[in-house]
Amino acid sequence: MIITIDGPAGSGKSTAARKLAARLGIPYLDTGAMYRVVTLLALEAEVDLGDEPALQRLAESNAYRLDPGPTHIRVTVGDRDVTEEIRSMRVSEHTRFIAASPAVRTVLVRKQRELGVRLGSIVTEGRDQGSVAFPHADVKFFLTADVAHRAERRYHELIAEGEDVTQEEVLRNVQERDQTDTARSVAPLVRPDGAIEIDTSRLSIQQVLEEMLHSLHDAGLVNADQLNDDHSAANAGRIGD
Repeated sequence: MIITIDGPAGSGKSTAARKLAARLGIPYLDTGAMYRVVTLLALEAEVDLGDEPALQRLAESNAYRLDPGPTHIRVTVGDRDVTEEIRSMRVSEHTRFIAASPAVRTVLVRKQRELGVRLGSIVTEGRDQGSVAFPHADVKFFLTADVAHRAERRYHELIAEGEDVTQEEVLRNVQERDQTDTARSVAPLVRPDGAIEIDTSRLSIQQVLEEMLHSLHDAGLVNADQLNDDHSAANAGRIGD
């Protein structure tokens, strides 16, 4: 079973994907983490972010590893855990260059499909999962929210992680990412064909999860017990991305 969740930055994709995967007991793949770790590698190696061959080599390398689980994804570079480091503002400000690289996208989409085959069932989220990586997914979701709510969510996440940023800086970063994601020539952010759209602006994570579960139930992919499981980890939390 392949479930895709796409949407712009700060729409709540990551939180929703983690909660849904936990409820279903299947792995969760944050594809944004793949672009972020390649960005981190490029920054640390001082690679020109316009050097396509060099970026492709980083994307294809074995320097990094992603371990998807039903509640989290662990990202490592060698023996170093960079799961939190790739969420820094420094990485966020440069990821758009990596995401716009046709060579990198080709490599990472291939790796995403390989993970889908290996894992069998997966909840995968990103910008092009339902449109490019898994166009024949069992169910596709597209999460959205107004830019002010999305920037506010991202700001609170960064502050909680100890980042020294202003809300204005985060808003500008989200707006830049929106522009890059929708305007790029390769795999731009779009609502995938057949995707179920959910506006998360004024919804709690529990409400978002319930909408998703009801859609999966209507598609015959979850049973009544899974739909009404009040003991899952999905009952609380701020929507993030």
